[in-house]
Amino acid sequence: MYRAPVEEIAFALKHVAGLRAALDAGTFGDLGEDLVDAILEEAGRFASEEVAPLYKVGDRTGARLSDAAVTMPPGWKELYKHWVEGGWNSLNGPEEFGGQALPTMLGVATLEMWNSASMAFGIGPTLSMGAVEALEKHASEDLKSAYLAKLVSGEWMGTMNLTEPQAGSDLAALRTRAERAGDGTYRIFGQKIFITYGEHDLTDNIVHLVLARLPDAPAGTRGISLFLVPKFLLNEDGTPGARNDVFCSGIEEKLGIHASPTCTMIYGDGFAKGREPGAVGWLIGEENRGLACMFTMMNNARLLVGIQGVAVAETAFQKALAYANERRQGKASSYKGEGMAPIVHHPDVQRNLLTMKALTQAARAIAYSCAHAIDMARVSTGADKAHWQDRANLLTPLAKAFSTDVGVDVASLGVQIHGGMGFIEETGAAALLRDARIAPIYEGTNGIQAIDLVTRKLPLGNGEHVFGYIGELAGVAIAVAAMNSEAYGRTALILEQALDDLQGVTRHLQMQLGDGRTDDALAGATPYLRLFSLVAGGACLARAALADGDERRIALCRFFAENLLGETAALKDRIIGGTASLAAAATALISA
Repeated sequence: MYRAPVEEIAFALKHVAGLRAALDAGTFGDLGEDLVDAILEEAGRFASEEVAPLYKVGDRTGARLSDAAVTMPPGWKELYKHWVEGGWNSLNGPEEFGGQALPTMLGVATLEMWNSASMAFGIGPTLSMGAVEALEKHASEDLKSAYLAKLVSGEWMGTMNLTEPQAGSDLAALRTRAERAGDGTYRIFGQKIFITYGEHDLTDNIVHLVLARLPDAPAGTRGISLFLVPKFLLNEDGTPGARNDVFCSGIEEKLGIHASPTCTMIYGDGFAKGREPGAVGWLIGEENRGLACMFTMMNNARLLVGIQGVAVAETAFQKALAYANERRQGKASSYKGEGMAPIVHHPDVQRNLLTMKALTQAARAIAYSCAHAIDMARVSTGADKAHWQDRANLLTPLAKAFSTDVGVDVASLGVQIHGGMGFIEETGAAALLRDARIAPIYEGTNGIQAIDLVTRKLPLGNGEHVFGYIGELAGVAIAVAAMNSEAYGRTALILEQALDDLQGVTRHLQMQLGDGRTDDALAGATPYLRLFSLVAGGACLARAALADGDERRIALCRFFAENLLGETAALKDRIIGGTASLAAAATALISA
C-alpha cells in the first residue's frame, strides 16, 4: 500500500527546488513553513488513507458507459466529494473565485500524492485546474462569474477538447466547426476523441473547453477558436438547467488508468431534444486566437502530467522495496540470518532499487524546480519576471518528458524485481506499468517535447538563457568538489564531465538551427532532452546532498553520478555523430 513520502517531498520542495528561500524572503506573503508542512501532512494522509485504498477497485472495475452516461467505480463519487470538501481542488485557484492562491509548488506536490495513490483519480482534477487557468487569463468577465467559482471549488469539473480522429498533434487538421448564432453565442458541431473525464457522475456539470473553426477562419492553426461548452446550460440563478447538445458516444478500453473515462464526445448531433441541433458555446478570448488560450491550459497540463510520472515511479519503488525485503531467494554474503536471504541483499536487486530511487528523486526535483519557476514568474516583475518565465519554459519539456519516461522505466524495473509475480496482476506491479505508459504520450508526446526544447526553448534569451542555467548547475559541481569528501566519490568529476557534454551539444544544436539544418538538429532532439535531464537531475541530487550532509543523500547522489550519469557521453555521441546514419537508414522505412 502506498504511503506518501511527505518528508522527502517537503525536503525536495524546500532545499532543492527553492521553496524555503522564497518563504524566508516573504515571496508568498505570510505563507510560512508551518502551514506548508501541515498541508503536506494532511495531503499525505488523505492520499494514503482515502485515495490509495480505492485504486484496485478503480483498476479492476473501471468507468462504465450506458446510454451516454458514465458511471465511476464504486466509492469514487464519495471519494471525490471528500476530496473537494477538503479544499484540495481550490489550493492554487484565484482568491477572487474562492481559491486559496497558494504556490504552484504546493499544488504540484499534492498532485504527486493523488497520482501516486491512483493515477486515474489524479488526472481528472488536472484538467479542471488547467481550465481554471485558461478561463482566468482569457475569458470574459461574464464567463468567469458564471463558471470559475464552481470550477475552482471542484463542484464542477473541466475538460480539454483538442484531439480529433484526423487531428492529433497537428491541430491544423482540425475540422470541428463553430457557427455564430447572432446572439453572442455559437453553435458547435463535430467530434472529439481521447477526452479525459469527458463524461462522468462525479459532478453535476462538466465544462468543456473546445477548439473549433469558424466558417471564415484562416487556414491552419491561425484559424482556430476556443469555446466554453457546458454539459448543462445554466439557469438564471447559475444552476445547471437544460441539457446542451453534447454527449459521450463511447469510452475507450485502455491499457491502463481504467477508472479514468477516456471519451469520444459528439457536439451538435441533435442529442438535446426539443431544439435545433448545435451545442451552445461561448467564445473564450478572441476569434481565431484559440490556440494561444489553449496553450495556457496545455503548458499547465504538461507539468502536471510530468508529476504523474514521478508519482507512479514513487509507488512502484515503494512496492518493489517492500517485496524485495519480503521475498527470499538464494544466499547473499551480506545476509547473516537463517535460510534463504531476502532478495534485497542481492547486489543486482540493490542496483535496480537504487536506480528506481535515484531516477524518481531526480525527476521530482526537476518537476518541482519547474513549478518554482512558474511561481517566481507570477510574483516577479520586469527582467526578473522574464528570467523566471524563460526558466519555466525551459524546464517544462524536461519535467514532462523525462519524468514520464522515468515513470515507465521505474515501473518496469518494479515488475522485474517482483520476478514472475510482477507479471501477475495480483501484486499490482503490472498495473503501475500499465498506468505509466500513457504519460509519455498524452499532453504532447515526449518526441514533441524534445522538438519544443530544441526549436523553441534553446533560443530563449537570444540563446543564452540555457547557458545561464547550465552555469547554475556547474556551481553545484564546484560546491561538491570543494567538499573534498571521500563520501562523494567521483561525483564532482563525473558531473563536470556531463556538464561539458551538455554545453558542447547545446552549442552544436544551436549552430545547426542557425545554419538552417533543422532536420539535423531534430534528429538529436530526444537524446538531447535525456542528456539535459540527466545532468539537471544529477545536479539536483548533489544539491540535496549538500543541503544537509545526510549520508543517505550523499550515497544516492554518488550512486546516480557513478552509475547513471556516464550515459551522457554516449548521448553526446548519438546527437553529434548519429545524424547521418539515421538519415541513410530511414530511406528504407518510407513507403510513400
